[in-house]
Amino acid sequence: MNLLLKLFNKGKYIMTNFKNLFLIFSIGAIALPGVYAETNNEKGLTIAKEVDRRDQGWGNSTANMKMVLRNKQGEESSRAIRIKSLEINGDGDKSLTIFDTPRDVKGTAFLSFSHVIKPDDQWLYLPALKRVKRISSANKSGPFMGSQFAYEDLSSFEVDKYQYKYLRDDKLNKHETFVIENYPVYKYSGYTRQIVWIDKQRYIPLKVEYYDRKNDLLKTLKFNNYKQYLNKYWRAHEQSMENHQNGKVTLLTWNNYLFRNNLSEQDFGRNSLKRAR
Repeated sequence: MNLLLKLFNKGKYIMTNFKNLFLIFSIGAIALPGVYAETNNEKGLTIAKEVDRRDQGWGNSTANMKMVLRNKQGEESSRAIRIKSLEINGDGDKSLTIFDTPRDVKGTAFLSFSHVIKPDDQWLYLPALKRVKRISSANKSGPFMGSQFAYEDLSSFEVDKYQYKYLRDDKLNKHETFVIENYPVYKYSGYTRQIVWIDKQRYIPLKVEYYDRKNDLLKTLKFNNYKQYLNKYWRAHEQSMENHQNGKVTLLTWNNYLFRNNLSEQDFGRNSLKRAR
């Protein structure tokens, strides 16, 4: 009888400790950071998707832009530009850029069809030659009209153009930001990666660092003076692209944004390049 009682008490002790261990393990699994968290790649992708989601539905827009080119010595030249944009569901957006001044570039027009996966389609109309030049898919890293913006910088942001990695949280000019790294999928890209500071509250980019094919810092793009349109869409009215390797800077100042102007795909055909005035 004493033997049976001892065995019973021993079994009860083992079961009690087993339950305690199970409870401790369960609590620990919940408390341990990262057990069910996203990976850095998944978090980077989640942030990029939210940036894209918040800028959907604007339809079409027009705007005026002043482009200032500044060389290493501080000398400047400026250009007056008009831009039309069309949002395309299921693919990248379309844009038409028209130069009004100075005289030597007046009438020059640039048409861009961004795509999600395949290379963008881009054409440049040069009035002096009276012909349309197609931009090669292998030459999108070249400078656009003497600026520090490459042709590939002018395409609309599409999530599937990149792979992503969340790096850290950071504070930039009093703004709380996510810092993510973008890796271009496009094989002819002039960049190995981009580091982007995303405003946590509005999910808009505040700064982008571009790294060249040698993985050296090439350029930095900064966005300032954001304004909201249609109670939803944020647009930066000032942008500066600084090239750290040649000392040149391109400044963009935007104004007269208008949305939902009844533009259609017919306004963005190749023939629209020659008609642009």
